[in-house]
Amino acid sequence: MDFDDDAKLDTSQVGEGGGGRIPGGGLTIGGGAVGIVGLIIALIFGIDPGNLTGGGGGGQPAPASDLSENCKTGADADQKEKCRVVGVVNSIQKYWGDNLKGYQVAKTILFTQAVQTGCGNATSDVGPFYCPADQRVYLDLGFFDDLQSKFGAEGGPFAQAYVIGHEYGHHVQHLLGTDQKVGGDREGADSGSVRLELQADCYAGVWAKHGVDTKFFKEPFTKTDIQQALSAAAAVGDDRIQQSGGGGVDPEKWTHGSSAQRVQWFTTGYDSGEPDQCDTFSAPLNG
Repeated sequence: MDFDDDAKLDTSQVGEGGGGRIPGGGLTIGGGAVGIVGLIIALIFGIDPGNLTGGGGGGQPAPASDLSENCKTGADADQKEKCRVVGVVNSIQKYWGDNLKGYQVAKTILFTQAVQTGCGNATSDVGPFYCPADQRVYLDLGFFDDLQSKFGAEGGPFAQAYVIGHEYGHHVQHLLGTDQKVGGDREGADSGSVRLELQADCYAGVWAKHGVDTKFFKEPFTKTDIQQALSAAAAVGDDRIQQSGGGGVDPEKWTHGSSAQRVQWFTTGYDSGEPDQCDTFSAPLNG
């Protein structure tokens, strides 16, 4: 993943939020069965933390730090992780802004340990997530170390880009009203929740196909880049996470889809480059 050195970064799309502990709030992961469920929830994408924490209204992020000073061009994005996040966010929103009528820019908030959101209080255990209440993406960069060390993903810059693309897929779904299709259908291999998550994977693939067209990158993404995304998608399949938690595979408890499904739908988006090929709510789900 090689940014165009002369690409101008828009740091207004990324801010840095809370850190430290939230007294009396956050996600508590206990032992036994609750602990296993907590582990599964904490390390998969797309969680609305308001459903987990019981937290109330959300607070505002801390004032922006020095992103605007350090992240000016694509050359900075090639050298610094936070600048890379800015560049990826800019590219994703450029694509959707050009291809989705009425698209509204959504800010990404980088945080450590804990953060207050429009969906309630959340800790870094939740992993990356999109909050529909404030239309923001929340990201603790430490998650990517966990993705490699706990679940065996290859890692790399494009694994990170895939995750961000997935979360912005949820923003697109929210703007289109697709997230309303899920209702109470929250668990199971054929559930609305699984279909929503697989569609977000597909949308991430669509952006990846057109990333170079946004003028933030020098050339189309390489096979190595795409392999990093596929490895990350496989690592966070419900079946893989259930196995890593020490239990058997139980499709009745799935919320995001299997490793094979996540790879399949990212690939569908990438190969087609067409958002209308991402209709997971009509397609049969295999794998």
